[in-house]
Order: sequence, then C-alpha cells, then structure tokens
Amino acid sequence: MIKKLVITIAVIAAIGIASLYGTKTWLKSLLPDKAHFTALKNTQVNDLPYITENPAPYRGKILAVVTSTDKMGQDKPTGYEHTELARAYWVFTANGFKVDIASPKGGKPPVVIDGEDMGAYDYAFLNDKTIQAQVANTLLLSQVDPNDYQAVYFVGGKGTMFDFPDNSDVKRITKALYQNNKVVSAVCHGPAALVNVTLDDGSHLLEGKTVSGFTNEEELFLIPDAKTLFPFLLEDKLVARGATFQPGPQYLEQVVQDGKLITGQNPWSVWTLAERVVAELGYTPKPRALTGEEHSVRLLKIYQQNGLASAKADIANNPKAHQQILVVMHAILAFMQLDIGKGFDLLSLAKAIKAQHA
Repeated sequence: MIKKLVITIAVIAAIGIASLYGTKTWLKSLLPDKAHFTALKNTQVNDLPYITENPAPYRGKILAVVTSTDKMGQDKPTGYEHTELARAYWVFTANGFKVDIASPKGGKPPVVIDGEDMGAYDYAFLNDKTIQAQVANTLLLSQVDPNDYQAVYFVGGKGTMFDFPDNSDVKRITKALYQNNKVVSAVCHGPAALVNVTLDDGSHLLEGKTVSGFTNEEELFLIPDAKTLFPFLLEDKLVARGATFQPGPQYLEQVVQDGKLITGQNPWSVWTLAERVVAELGYTPKPRALTGEEHSVRLLKIYQQNGLASAKADIANNPKAHQQILVVMHAILAFMQLDIGKGFDLLSLAKAIKAQHA
C-alpha cells in the first residue's frame, strides 16, 4: 500500500512537471547554453585573476592526500574527487603555500570527474600541464616526512573509505602533524583518514572532537546499499570514535572547526574549508570572488531558512551571480524525495537565474 502511494505521488509529480515545463524541454530550458560550457572547458590559469594577481609570498608546504582505490565492490569505479583537490589546491597556492600531492600507492591515482559540478577553476586545473604532471606522479605516502608540512588535507572520494582508515602512513602523518600543533583537515569522505588515528597518550584523535563529513543521509540517498558496499558509514564511524558529528543541510556547505582539526561535509564545502586552513595557519585568506556555485549554495540556504520570496530577492540583488545547475539538481532531488512544493519552488528559482543570464 505504501509503495503504491509513493509511486502514485511520483507519477503525479512527473505529470505536473511535464504539463508546466514540457516533457522534453523543461529541464534543458533551465540550463546554460552550449557556449557557456565550451567557455568553461577552455578556462586557463591566466583567465583567473584570483590566482594570477597579487601573489602571496611563500609560506611553506601543505600536503594533499588522495586515494589510490579505483574500484568499490566488484566493478564500481571510484577514486578521489577532482573538484575537492582542484579547489583546495588553488586556495592554498593563491595564499602562498606549495602543495604536494601524495597517495598510498604513489604515481597516478584514479579520479572521479562529475561534469555537472565542474566550474572554471576545476577546468583550469585540468588544463594546466604542470599541475597535471604533478597529479600523474603523486608522492608515495610512505616516503613523506610530515615535518616538511604545515598542514595535511585529505581529499574526499569514495575510494578513501577503503585505503585511508588502516593505512599506517595516513595514521603516522596525521598524528605527527596534530601532535606538533599543525593543521589536520579533510573533506567529504576524506575524514575516513581520521577514524583509526591514536595519539601517543593512547587516546583517539577524534575523541571529544566536533567534526563533519559525508552524512549517512547523503550516502544512503545516493547509494542505498552503502552499508554493505563500504566497510562502514562515515558518520557512524566518526561518532563511534567519540566525535560529535555536526551535519549541515543535505548537499550544501558545512565546515566544522575544532582547534587545529578542520572538516567539511561534502564537495560544496571545499572553498570555505581551504580558507579556514589558511586562516588557522595564521594568515588572512586572499580576497576571492565567490563562484556561481557558491552563490547558489547560499541561495539554497536562504530558501531553506527564509522562503521563496527571500531567495528571489537574493537573485534580484545579485544579478548574474548564481549558477542554475546546482539549483536544478536540488529541484530534482526534492522531487525524488517527494517534496513536490519545494521542487517547483526551486525550478522557479532556476528560471529566474536563467532569465538574468539570457
């Protein structure tokens, strides 16, 4: 009976969308045109003033660690998340830090690139030959000396759930940096690196700490069989290790700082997390214009907290600032969760953004 009701509601929602927006064209009409995506894909470093102008003096090194795991279960591809490496890399380098990239196996790590999440900075990272040569030749983690770094940043990606938790070098580097009053940071699934780190006094690093990471809600929505696919659910394991877990809104920015430990919930948290790392290292982060995606994240939070009218006012007050893709994705998410009213509200926001870019 319940299943039949759910199916019926979903069908009604689909019919409503089709009637209001057109069966084939409603979604396409809300997205940017082809020229927009072509321009994004061709972005070069020289196109980004944040990176090229007013360079900061050299301030030391930060270690970014990515997974070497390329498969989940029998045949599901995985790796590190490209956007989670690229965006933090730009923040760190723009603020004067050299970034070394390491992985458990060294060499070229597997990467996951989600086209709908890609922005100018992400493509510029892909288009830079020097950076890509560095990515293709990551340092072998066992050869990394933690004393060379001011901070470590564990990049997310579902592969981290398999090769970060029990890796002796992940634990060695994390403990050394943390006990020497340096910064330990991780985003999305990256906090899997923290779940088995024990300090010299025998306590667990996570004990009594407040953290974030990819939530059970986010995980199980995307992968219903996550409990059997992964060795554990990240949120559950962080709590089991004695941490207080602070989730934010589903698929929106959430960054939690507890002293030198800085964690982020998902890919949309990377910019803020990286700038928190810079600030914790004692420097004021270089001024940066928010990306269209960040404006849309803020817009979605305004909608959740203050309603549709406030969200539309934000679009009007910040012309051409927002990115409609993320709003459309959240509209689809709302329909999938049978929150029909929210879905239509978000589609109306996407239309308003599209109109400004016309």
